[in-house]
Amino acid sequence: MRIGLGGGCHWCTEAVFQSLRGVERVEQGFIRSTPPDDRWSEAVIVHFDTDVIPLETLIEVHLRTHSSTRRHRMREKYRSAVYAFDDDQRRAADEAIAAAQAGFKNPLITQVLPFVAFRASEARYQNYYRQHPEAAFCQRYIDPKLDRIKSRFGMQRSCR
Repeated sequence: MRIGLGGGCHWCTEAVFQSLRGVERVEQGFIRSTPPDDRWSEAVIVHFDTDVIPLETLIEVHLRTHSSTRRHRMREKYRSAVYAFDDDQRRAADEAIAAAQAGFKNPLITQVLPFVAFRASEARYQNYYRQHPEAAFCQRYIDPKLDRIKSRFGMQRSCR
């Protein structure tokens, strides 16, 4: 199965989902939806095994690893969204976000949008964390997110 996720820098988002058991592949790039959300926004497509990690867990990880409750000036580039590939997935994503809301102080702003198109990032940015784990960006932004996942979900950091 696959799902599109966007909300922050796709280097971070890619690393977060590559670290999870049950995620088979992560495509990093830009996703478009339908108007008015038809501008390209940084995102990933996560291919996963539902027998190992359910969609609801992926969505909760997503909500907890980007600013899912905050509107900021970079929201057009970093749209907080779950991109569904069909109506059943859209309903499941809506339900997962509604269920997760109880764990957040502020209202979630993450939208569930239809997936329309994907454009991959340049090759030099693919697998950024795996290629540059010692980079200052990775240590400052990605490592704390991976530590948060590990402490909250008891998952191992396996993306290096």
